[in-house]
Formats: sequence, C-alpha cells, structure tokens
Amino acid sequence: MTIPNMITLLRLLLVPAVILALLTGRMGWALAGFLVAGASDAVDGFIARKFNQRSELGAYLDPMADKLLLVSVFVVLGYMGELPLWLVVAAVSRDALIVGAVLLSTIMAHPVAVKPLTVSKANTAVQIVLAAFVLGELAFGTAFETLRYLLVMGSGILTVASAAAYLVAWLRHMSGYGGTTKPDG
Repeated sequence: MTIPNMITLLRLLLVPAVILALLTGRMGWALAGFLVAGASDAVDGFIARKFNQRSELGAYLDPMADKLLLVSVFVVLGYMGELPLWLVVAAVSRDALIVGAVLLSTIMAHPVAVKPLTVSKANTAVQIVLAAFVLGELAFGTAFETLRYLLVMGSGILTVASAAAYLVAWLRHMSGYGGTTKPDG
C-alpha cells in the first residue's frame, strides 16, 4: 500500500465525517473537513508523481474518493435546500450515466478508457468551488446570492455539457469510431 493510497483512504473516511457535520449543523467542521479532503487530494497526487508511487489501485481509488465526497456534499446541500434540486439531480445523474456507460461497455467486451475530458475537468472544478463556497457561506453566516447564482448556473451548464461530451465520446467508441477500435471494412 503506497502512501498516496493511504492518504486517499483517509480522505474516504472524511466523507461520513463531513456529511455528519453538515447534517448536525456543524458547518465550520463540514467546511474544514471538505478543505482538508481537498488538500489531501493535492498532497497524494504530488507524492504519487514526485516519488513515483502511482498505482493501479490509486488510479481508481483517488477519483472514487473525490466523487464520493463531492456527490455526497451536493446531495446533502440539496436536501438542506442550499443547492437547487435540479442541479443535484443533474450532477448525480451525469456521474451515474458515466459509471453505467463504463460498466455496460465492459460487459459488452468493448471497454472504454476512462480519461477526463477538458469540459469534465472544468465541471469538477466549478462544482468543487461551488460546494466550498456554499459551505463557507454556511460556516461564516454570510450570503453572496449573486455569486452563488453564477456558480450554480456555471455548474449546471458545465454538467450538461460534460454529460453530452461523454455521451458523444461513448457512442463513438461503442459504434467503432472512437479511435480505440477500427470499424469493419
């Protein structure tokens, strides 16, 4: 077990702590846990690259930990009425569709390489900023409605764009035009 993988496992353990803090009204602790998780993601990535501690387990575990935290926070913030439900449904549905597409292509013996698209990276970045921003507002008792609205709209647009981009790439792959397989003929 590499050091980055141990850090990632600790980040996974932070997820229930952050969610419990949110649900029990300990907003400062929720924000702190979210920020520590974010910092640990940067640290484990740095260690993996700098000290050549990349692993196949880490390649799956790291994004899983990130998504679990982000999706969990989004769902709870939606439940609390702090994020619009349409955004929560869009974000969770996008992630579920991506996982479903990967599983289906694997079952059909036509596995797809999972590589984040640029629009997906932008989407994730805006979602993280939005989650941290809302947690910060709750922790410090502030409200910046215009900025929150802009982050929500940006996240919504990027979520839909990312879902569409992955769908197009997946359909191209499954029909044999994705570059990893050659069409018959």
